[in-house]
Amino acid sequence: MLELVFLILLGLVAAVFGSIVGLGGGIIIVPSLVLLGPQLTGSEIGHSTAVGTSLAVLIVTALASTLAFAKKKRVDFRSGWLLFITSGPAAMIGSALTSHLKNGVFQLVFGIFMLLMAGLLVARDYLKPIVREWPVQRSFTDVNGVTHTYGYALLPALLVGFFVGLVSGLFGIGGGSLFVPVMVLLFRFPPHLATATSMFVIFLSSILGSGVHIWLGEIDWRIVLALVPGAWIGGKIGAYIASRMTGKGLLWLLRVTLVLLAIELIIEGGVQL
Repeated sequence: MLELVFLILLGLVAAVFGSIVGLGGGIIIVPSLVLLGPQLTGSEIGHSTAVGTSLAVLIVTALASTLAFAKKKRVDFRSGWLLFITSGPAAMIGSALTSHLKNGVFQLVFGIFMLLMAGLLVARDYLKPIVREWPVQRSFTDVNGVTHTYGYALLPALLVGFFVGLVSGLFGIGGGSLFVPVMVLLFRFPPHLATATSMFVIFLSSILGSGVHIWLGEIDWRIVLALVPGAWIGGKIGAYIASRMTGKGLLWLLRVTLVLLAIELIIEGGVQL
């Protein structure tokens, strides 16, 4: 019973954080399942199963967030579909590669990646968007009637989509941790628009990525069912909070959490090697 309550709360917390900053929540779910597997199920949860399970839950989280953001007209569906052209197939490739990483290697690489993400979340507060006129110019009017102008070039956008999709499928994190800073800093997306559009791309990519894990039998459906209620509610709560505040306090809490989880993963990965 306690394990069920913990999983529901895990899905809730991961989804709230994920929706606020466009992460998708997997960056909390995957290490939690890998590190706490014996306590939750009585046996260890393999990293490929943790990734597959996370991607399946991300479908629900990202859908809930996308619907909430769409009501507020914050999703640029046109740009989202463009990024998905490469991020979707790349997520499938990453998902297929996950099982080929040894346990210790996965923990070590994922831990280092989480440290980089924590650093990126800190750095993006101090970096300014690149001043450049991109060939594709977009304007987007939000629900408040404010028009935002930003742009991109097709090839860089497709390359970003591919790289983020690959990392997303490999680690089961959704990819928003990379999408949002790149969209804001490189293409000058307004932060709230980047977060909302990122969640839409995550939703689409997670469907393809989890499909590969279903094919490989790498999803624990009992854990998915336990995480889904919290993920659905958390996705909506996170989208609501994101529309009401900057979330700076929560962002710092997320950064500290990522660093602590990363250190634990790096230590465990080093022990297993």
